[in-house]
Amino acid sequence: MKPLNEIKIGIASDHAGFELKQYLLSFLKDKGCTVTDFGTNSTASCDYPDFAHPLANAIEKNECDFGIAICGTGNGISITLNKHQSIRAALCWDTPLAELARQHNDANILSLPARFISAEKAVEMVEAFFSTDFEGGRHQARVDKIALK
Repeated sequence: MKPLNEIKIGIASDHAGFELKQYLLSFLKDKGCTVTDFGTNSTASCDYPDFAHPLANAIEKNECDFGIAICGTGNGISITLNKHQSIRAALCWDTPLAELARQHNDANILSLPARFISAEKAVEMVEAFFSTDFEGGRHQARVDKIALK
């Protein structure tokens, strides 16, 4: 995996994830990361698909290497993202899950449940996710079977 400051990261949230998104944006920019913010831009009620689809499209077009997606539970935004054939969004709430999502599933988006984790835990997971490589091997065959053909 490239160093954190060499990865192009997209980030998106709904209103429930807005504050955590802002916190992570600041953290990532302090690390020298190139980050594209797909919104939302406030805590006003909104719909997570409006921000998830542009994030997924950017990854599919190689405009971003990876993504971070945040909503209240992490479920809705993950479900939306995973409708895209080349997206593997993994809902994580602890560091070992973030590491395994990369190692075993080659996840390209880390989905976070803003209402259930602290900002510090989110940072820990972001660091783990972006510093963990996909193991390939037996896992590659499984990943290859995910997309519908």
